[in-house]
Amino acid sequence: MNSDQPLEGVGSIKVKLGLLVGVSCVVAALFATIGERAGMPAWLTLPVTVAAALLVTQWLARGMTAPLREMTEATSRMAAGDYGQRVSTASTDEVGHLARAFNAMASDLADADHQRRQLIATVSHELRTPLTAQRALLENLVDGVVQPDDKALRGALTQSERLSDLVGDLLDLSRIDAGVAPLRLEEVVVGGVLRRAVAEAELGARPVRFVCRVVPEDLAVTADPARLAQLVANLLDNAARHSPPHGEIQLVASVLDGARWALEVVDDGPGIPLDKAASVFSRFGTGDDSGGGTGLGLAIASWVCELHGGSIHVLPTEPGARGARLRAVLPRHTTKNAPTTPEVTMTPTPAQPPAPQPQPALPAVAARPAGPPALTDTLFGRFWPETDRGPQPKLLIGALLIGLLAAIMLPDRRIGMAAGLVALLSAVLILSASRERRTPWAIACVAVGVALTAMTVLRAAEWIMVLSAMIAALLLAATVTRARSFVSIPLSAMSWVLAGLRGLPLLGRTLSATSRMPLLWPVLRTVAIAAVGLVLFGGLFASGDAIFGSWAQSLVPDLRWDSIIARVFIFVFVAGVSLAGGYLALNPPRIADLDVPRSAPVGHRWEWLVPLGVVIALFAAFLVAQATAMWGGHEYLRETTGLTYAEYVHQGFGQLTTATFLTFVVIGIATRKAPQASASDRFVLKVALVTLCVLTLAVVASALYRMSLYQEAYGYTTLRVLVDGFELWLGLLLVLMVVAVVRGRGTWLPRAALLSGALFFLGFGLMNPDAWVASRNLDRFEQTGELDTAYLSTLGPDATPAILDRLDDKQAACVLGWRQEYDAGRDDVLSWNISRDRAFDALEGADLTVDAATCRAFGDGFVPDTTRG
Repeated sequence: MNSDQPLEGVGSIKVKLGLLVGVSCVVAALFATIGERAGMPAWLTLPVTVAAALLVTQWLARGMTAPLREMTEATSRMAAGDYGQRVSTASTDEVGHLARAFNAMASDLADADHQRRQLIATVSHELRTPLTAQRALLENLVDGVVQPDDKALRGALTQSERLSDLVGDLLDLSRIDAGVAPLRLEEVVVGGVLRRAVAEAELGARPVRFVCRVVPEDLAVTADPARLAQLVANLLDNAARHSPPHGEIQLVASVLDGARWALEVVDDGPGIPLDKAASVFSRFGTGDDSGGGTGLGLAIASWVCELHGGSIHVLPTEPGARGARLRAVLPRHTTKNAPTTPEVTMTPTPAQPPAPQPQPALPAVAARPAGPPALTDTLFGRFWPETDRGPQPKLLIGALLIGLLAAIMLPDRRIGMAAGLVALLSAVLILSASRERRTPWAIACVAVGVALTAMTVLRAAEWIMVLSAMIAALLLAATVTRARSFVSIPLSAMSWVLAGLRGLPLLGRTLSATSRMPLLWPVLRTVAIAAVGLVLFGGLFASGDAIFGSWAQSLVPDLRWDSIIARVFIFVFVAGVSLAGGYLALNPPRIADLDVPRSAPVGHRWEWLVPLGVVIALFAAFLVAQATAMWGGHEYLRETTGLTYAEYVHQGFGQLTTATFLTFVVIGIATRKAPQASASDRFVLKVALVTLCVLTLAVVASALYRMSLYQEAYGYTTLRVLVDGFELWLGLLLVLMVVAVVRGRGTWLPRAALLSGALFFLGFGLMNPDAWVASRNLDRFEQTGELDTAYLSTLGPDATPAILDRLDDKQAACVLGWRQEYDAGRDDVLSWNISRDRAFDALEGADLTVDAATCRAFGDGFVPDTTRG
């Protein structure tokens, strides 16, 4: 089985498709099962399973549709006039049969096109000779050089008759090329044919002398007289064009034996070089460039000879002589079944070349038509073209090396130094493939992205690390795709995922290119063999000697089966993400300015102003209700709603956040539907939108005030602090929106929103939210004696120093003593993290022995937060 086309031997396209689907499903199920048994998380198992299924599908599908793509490309080139295209396939299925039928059709079309071109060229050549002779005669008659006597007029009539005969004869030229042209055979006196041909040649304007000799003089043959005259006329015309002025042309006909006769033409020209003797009988082939002409005369002479079952060739010039010697060898009695491609007749002359066969002239194609679109090109359409289709071996090797580094360093380690290093290397690889210029926007995104990636070393809370990495990836995707709108920025992140599918054709081209690299695969084979020897003999020596075994254990990573599976999955995942990101940077989709399409504005101002006014009125009424609740106090609130103030402020916080977010949608719709043709229209729109933004800012302030009251009543959590930061960011966006509305231009707003959001989360991570929340709750505990110890125990190592600093060892043991996070000891260099390291430093010397009585007494101050969130 051919590795390039693994399903080549299957004789049915239906069976191939069935095998393709079946094997892909089996591979996907196998990888999913292996990942589940090895305890791999779903977010790691799913992409690896999909990647494995896609790679198997890509491998099995190689060659299945290659003939169809070749046929599409060949059809495009044939439409441009190139009929030399053929489809190569060894497949035995329906596509292979279609490819072979296509090749047969292309061959027939090439033959038909070749015959058409031959006909046009031959018509031009054959009509030129009698027209030239007739024109010369008429010019002589006009100038008085020749008298209009019977001889001159008979010569003109002869040329006219020849033209008429040529027009009729050339209509059958295509059948001559096909070998089915009929010969009108009769007995022909060779001397008469030669004398008439010489008389016609003498009417030309070339000052040469013709010498005609026939041996024997009464030589008669069986041939087509018109074709024989055509042969002699072309030979004489060729000799006259290459002879010097007043030169001599000899025309000799003689009998060779009882079955053959020869016609030899010798001129006084420069002769035909030996290296060109075989090409003068092909179309457009000339012996030299001095005689002019189109190079068709001798090709026509060769056809006539072949049609009669003879041949024609160039004889070498005798020593001391000059000129060209051409000899046509013909049968004395041509039959109806004369071969159209006869065997070459040999003569006793030395160095006789074989009679050349006319070669089809390939048409000149100005430009190569575009090849057929790949499946991914059709799937993704014009919005994602491949601007760089060349193989990318450096990108592939870089992604594989990063994946290998991750597979070695990341398993069995907590997130830390190694994870940050892998992320930075992947970003460097992606940026190296990008053509994005070093604009202030790109530099700012890269700087903030690097700072967010540093959270893998600064903070121990995994959710902060994951969100930081996701925001950094969004910044990177927006940078390489040049996204600048509220639609294109999210699409840039989606494009990173889809790049794994979009880049499959480029991956295939890169793998094909790397397979032809002379050193790559030998190096890989050498490394693989060395690795096998290392594992085999290293394992034997490690198990046979305790000291060597201790050395090996300190150097070699854990190679249990679940560890190997984890490393394979991490390798595929990290290499795939890096490779997809590199493809996104190399060939970004056309989404930079993609936005919600603008429809026609409404015809009347009230059509947009009334709905917007209703929204503004609702915001104003809500703020009045908020003010009433604030000024009325707790008693008024309880009498009106039956809720405590803490319950009241918690009740609608989510709704207020949603309303704030929907305000941006309302502003976007209003700016697209409101007419802005006149200055008054623009002024009214600005006033309405600024009013809405100001009222929404008041709602944001109300939401923040509600959250502060709620936190005073129930304590602080990282989620509540994060929501506070989100509300502050929404408030900043509203301020930026007001600036954009007043300026009348907001194309900068989406990028500002993205960068400011990333900076807000970066600030949130730098403030160490777990430690900050622990400190605020401990402040509240010191003031009120109330503490949610269950929540405090869920905070990570980031909060450990604050807890140990504010509580005594026995109280801290009630919060930290049951945790298993510190049982594994300190991190190594690759998983080193600042917050975890500080937590270990704080724990040194602390006695965290849990005392049940102390914890019960400490728990008396515990106030459960049933509304935690």
